[in-house]
Amino acid sequence: MKRRDFLRTAVAIPFSGAIRGKNISAAENAGHRTRLGSRVRPGDPGWPSAAEWDRLKAAVGGHLLRPESPFTSCSASSPSEACKEALKHVRNPYFLGDNPALTQSSGWVDAWSSQPSVYAVAARTTSDVVAAVNFARENNLRLVLKGGGHSYQGTSNAPDSLLIWTRHLNSVTLHDAFVARGCEDKQSPQPAVTVGSGALWRDAYTAVTTEGGRYVQGGGCQTVGVAGLVQSGGFGSWSKRYGTAAGGLLEAQIVTADGEVRIANACTHPDLFWAIKGGGGGTFGVLTRLTLRTRELPEWFGAVLATIRPASDAAYRALIAKALSFYRTDLMNPHWGEKMIFGNDHFTVSMLFQGVTPQQAETTWAPFFDWVSARPEYSFISKPNVVSVPARQFWNSQYMMQHVPGAVLLDDRPGALPNRAYWAENREEAGQFLHGYKTAWLPATLLEPAQFPALVEAVFATTRHWGVAFHFNKGLAGAPPEEINTARDTATNPAMLDAFTCAFIAGEGPPAFAGMPGGGPDLTEARDQGRHISMAMDELSKVAPGAGAYVSESDYFQTDWQKAFWGPNYARLAAIKRKYDPDGLFFVHHGVGSEAWSGDGFTRV
Repeated sequence: MKRRDFLRTAVAIPFSGAIRGKNISAAENAGHRTRLGSRVRPGDPGWPSAAEWDRLKAAVGGHLLRPESPFTSCSASSPSEACKEALKHVRNPYFLGDNPALTQSSGWVDAWSSQPSVYAVAARTTSDVVAAVNFARENNLRLVLKGGGHSYQGTSNAPDSLLIWTRHLNSVTLHDAFVARGCEDKQSPQPAVTVGSGALWRDAYTAVTTEGGRYVQGGGCQTVGVAGLVQSGGFGSWSKRYGTAAGGLLEAQIVTADGEVRIANACTHPDLFWAIKGGGGGTFGVLTRLTLRTRELPEWFGAVLATIRPASDAAYRALIAKALSFYRTDLMNPHWGEKMIFGNDHFTVSMLFQGVTPQQAETTWAPFFDWVSARPEYSFISKPNVVSVPARQFWNSQYMMQHVPGAVLLDDRPGALPNRAYWAENREEAGQFLHGYKTAWLPATLLEPAQFPALVEAVFATTRHWGVAFHFNKGLAGAPPEEINTARDTATNPAMLDAFTCAFIAGEGPPAFAGMPGGGPDLTEARDQGRHISMAMDELSKVAPGAGAYVSESDYFQTDWQKAFWGPNYARLAAIKRKYDPDGLFFVHHGVGSEAWSGDGFTRV
């Protein structure tokens, strides 16, 4: 039997016994499984009646919505006020996240486009989630989950579906001495934070750092959802020091496909707990809350910034070699994170630091910038700049606006909460229409003398097609051994453990939500850029064949996604998926078990 056929058969193994909410006889259960061969759409005979939807609405306290894109009326001869407001705020990530009909990306050429669900449960409580899960299972509906909505793969939206929208499950609670349930005799109490699954990292950082004076390992982008990041592994700016967000998870509450509310931690449902830590969002159930450990806060957070232009190809090759050699000797340690960008004709430094003083950061970088300044074949497009703030103020929007003007932007809608801030550099990502997105973990062995020349040439060859960003914080080579060991006990592809960086090659266009004026995206340009992005990654792949990819930032068309996203962990993840979701209620594109379904998640294959 071919491997693909085996996986399809294995994922389809039926569930035995009763399903919560319905006592089903053996004969009825067989019929139930048959119906699951194809999910229902509006207009199909099995689609719930208006009365049944009304009963769901009553069960969730009235919080059943009919999502409608505010861009729908933009094509009318007289656009509505909703259309005008949407066009005004389409680059505001909070505006996009606050509307259940919208997503943070508007689509991907020849892959997916943002489309609202038919109905959405705006969950306020775990019982709302239970009711929605049971309703979707019993009525054979396509189910979609959305918290932050930052899925490049389009997994937080689908037409003809029921959406569980967790945006309002956003409470944040600090603990001085947390012990996971059932682990009282096995774990020591430790500082932690419990967040609702709809909370954004901005919410968590405000409570933990600005108000609490501690640190929690999360994402760099403030409007990403906490639950989604943890389930995809979760790298932040200082993962070289604090590991992954998944590694920091202590406990989670999850509603599984049978409608049961389960506590998952190292002592209770440890298999499910492991799968949640990097096995992919929207796959094993609906998280309703998560508890993460917190850390002591360093004194300073800071950045080193510069952009350099080489005068020739030979000069660029030498600059690439110097930058990567400098990284290997001085920066591949817990103090440094974020990126270097190798563009077509320029090189950008955008590195963040912690655990060193601003003066130490300047001293570290002085030899590199002195080397550049001493050579006439290089010029600074932007001169070196070291910026630092007290770490406790890093997510304090008012402090940042005063002391680092231009670094953050605020939700500009009337009545918006004053702490709703986001990094200015993330503005262009809001509403983006993706042309291509590829990532690859590059092993630290490429920095060794025998392979280093080939790496330098591969990076230069890559830039002949498209720019490449080396996100050093998204590979754990150089991290403390204890953080590497903690990350090893997650479902994330272990290729990240000895990777010195994750290489990003991507391109996008302006927002292209259906109904927006302008005739839609330029598909010719988008496809052309996609080809160049593919050619660029082909060059880099010559020195890292079969490199793993970061599941939440990856190619929609990845062919070997099981291996690329999870490596040797995939078989174990598939077994856990069969145990907790044997009928495949939870489906996402290129998620665990998705090979058993058609691309839209409606039909078994």
